[in-house]
Amino acid sequence: MTNNDILRQLRYTFDLSDDKMMEVFALGDLIASRSKISNWLKKDDDPEMQIIADQELAIFLNGFIVLKRGKKDGPTPAPEKFLNNNDIFKKLKIALSLKSEDIIAVFALVNKTLSEHELSAFFRNHKQAQYRPVNDQYLRNFLHGLQVKYRPK
Repeated sequence: MTNNDILRQLRYTFDLSDDKMMEVFALGDLIASRSKISNWLKKDDDPEMQIIADQELAIFLNGFIVLKRGKKDGPTPAPEKFLNNNDIFKKLKIALSLKSEDIIAVFALVNKTLSEHELSAFFRNHKQAQYRPVNDQYLRNFLHGLQVKYRPK
């Protein structure tokens, strides 16, 4: 999945308007113009589509955490320069205050089973032997499950 796919999916799932998207980026300490956001959200075959960098998506996800959970005391955490699917999954888990059973239930909404052991492997330090990378299919299913949960038909 591309960063643009993830941004589009989150915008749709949580019904974020242009103004709300700008607010979320601002909460992550990035002033993003409406046109910049619009170009990030364009379809892949649109010539005006621009790729959103890992750092910009990290800023959005940090802002999404602040939007959903409130600002923590102290300085805003620096956005990661490079994101992987595990980082994205973890940030969404934090933003939505999801526990293990909640995440397993989200996967069940799209007929996917996931054990607690498999899930815990996604959130381990990448240097641990039990660490497991989140592949695109897991992230796609998780985002689809969030859509089913938060934006039902």
